[in-house]
Amino acid sequence: MALLKLGSKSEAFCCEGQAWRCKSGLPSDITVEIGEMSFYLHKFPLLSRSGLLEKLMNESTKDDGSLCVLQLSDIPGGAKAFELVAKFCYGVRFELTPLNVVALRCASEYLQMTNEYGEENLVSQTESFLNDVFSNWTDTIKALETCEEVLSYAEELHIVSRCINSLAMKACSDSKLLNWPVMENGNDSVHDVWNGISTGTKTQPMTDDWWYEDVSFLSLPLYKRLIQAVEAGGMRAGNISGALVFYAKKYVPLMNRQSSFKDVTHAKSGSTPSEADQRALLEEIVELLPKQKGVTETRFLLRLLRTAMMLQASPSCRVNLEGRVGLQLDQAILDDLLIPNIGYTVETLYDIDCFQRILDHFLLIDQASAAVSPCIMEESQLIEGSQSLASITRVANLVDSYLSEVAPDVNFKFPKFQTLASAIPEYARPVSDGIYRAIDIYLKAHPWLTDIEREQICRLMNCQKLSLEASTHAAQNERLPLRVIVQVLFFEQLRLRTSISGWFFVSENLENVSGAIGQHADNATRGRGRSVEDMRERVSELEKECNSMKEEFQKMVKTKRRWNIFFRRKSQCNSKSGKPSEDATCQTVPPKVH
Repeated sequence: MALLKLGSKSEAFCCEGQAWRCKSGLPSDITVEIGEMSFYLHKFPLLSRSGLLEKLMNESTKDDGSLCVLQLSDIPGGAKAFELVAKFCYGVRFELTPLNVVALRCASEYLQMTNEYGEENLVSQTESFLNDVFSNWTDTIKALETCEEVLSYAEELHIVSRCINSLAMKACSDSKLLNWPVMENGNDSVHDVWNGISTGTKTQPMTDDWWYEDVSFLSLPLYKRLIQAVEAGGMRAGNISGALVFYAKKYVPLMNRQSSFKDVTHAKSGSTPSEADQRALLEEIVELLPKQKGVTETRFLLRLLRTAMMLQASPSCRVNLEGRVGLQLDQAILDDLLIPNIGYTVETLYDIDCFQRILDHFLLIDQASAAVSPCIMEESQLIEGSQSLASITRVANLVDSYLSEVAPDVNFKFPKFQTLASAIPEYARPVSDGIYRAIDIYLKAHPWLTDIEREQICRLMNCQKLSLEASTHAAQNERLPLRVIVQVLFFEQLRLRTSISGWFFVSENLENVSGAIGQHADNATRGRGRSVEDMRERVSELEKECNSMKEEFQKMVKTKRRWNIFFRRKSQCNSKSGKPSEDATCQTVPPKVH
């Protein structure tokens, strides 16, 4: 840590309660009052260094020779800073450090202690020492932290901006080329190097996140300005995002309950920040996060979104986070998307509306990126198109898994399920097993759905894209409408016929080269013949089952039509007579049920 010793005299002051006196033996002729503290001093040492004190003494001097009393309650740094000012005026030894130089610089400016009132006055001494402080990373951070106590004066003298610019320049520099002293757990860790030979402890290789911990002790306003400065300095978006993630995890307890957190405004206090402070910090971090896709982890963004809902952050903050998650939804995992509904009037266990908004944003971006010219495309456009297809396919699998997870909720309404499932285009689902599983779970948890609703929900899947295992399950699923089961059996039969045709084609090719292959080909052909026979038997069984189900279905339709005709004739007879008639002409024989 930088250090400058001023003065040469031994200690000449003593503190007695709220009084601060000079031990020179001469009676005091001036009293300076700062808050509850009183300084009993002498006029000459003060007025010879301070323009303001000289002016105030001249204005307050009385002809009766009474004691001069000055009120300096507005002095930057308060009584502690004025104590050092008095020592400087009396030539008493004291040390100028990064922890007191800012307050002394502001106090000296306030008291007009320029070189007009003595060579190497306090203004020039503190200004020169500040330049030395700015050359050191750790000292600059310490000085910047003390600016909080005299913020308005430090801003006026541009001390804050100079500290931030110095830190930003060092943070943006290549850590491999520069050897800045770095703080470790609040302590300096400086290693001297002479001619390439380390004279102290061996330094650890510095990574891009070496400055995260050091600057995390800054208050939110100063930290925000530092982040803006490093962004303007050309720092990579990934490093900026990493610093903000580190800061958020440190000061928002709801994001990491196992960490010990300190107050954001008073970093040394160790008290847990209030929900209002956490909400303000979270909203600021969301605004500062880089907007590029993939720079910030999707998992962290979803944690921010969940915390924002718990802290009741502003709607604009939540919309911002939903948009950021939607931009990189293909990088999310299911567990992070299961955001609980917060409140007492909610219906579903999870916030399905939030997921719907995130998905809509992703699809909007995907459609915009896919709107390329139908003419000849360059290689880069083809690569982007393949990446886009892979991205939406991953999102489709994610949506199907999400629907399977929330489907057992009895309060999950049918229109919401239908809207969420149909948002994914059909080409994004190469296999329909995922959506079939979600539909099956939903039908099981909602047995009161009407036949029309069951038909509508089953249209969300393509039976032709079901795997063999899913087709076998669907063919025996009593919760599915009969039409869907027949369709599944039809496509399974069609798939088997296609497989048989392929086997026959292979068999013919093998017969053409059987002479060259010899006995091994004969054995393979016999084995393949047995497989073909087995498949033919399976096809025959499926055809019988399909025909049987079609006949039953047709019988049900015919029976329903006959009953409709019977009731229609019955109602016509009743309308003609005005009452039920027993005439043979109006008697209708009910249809026979087969």
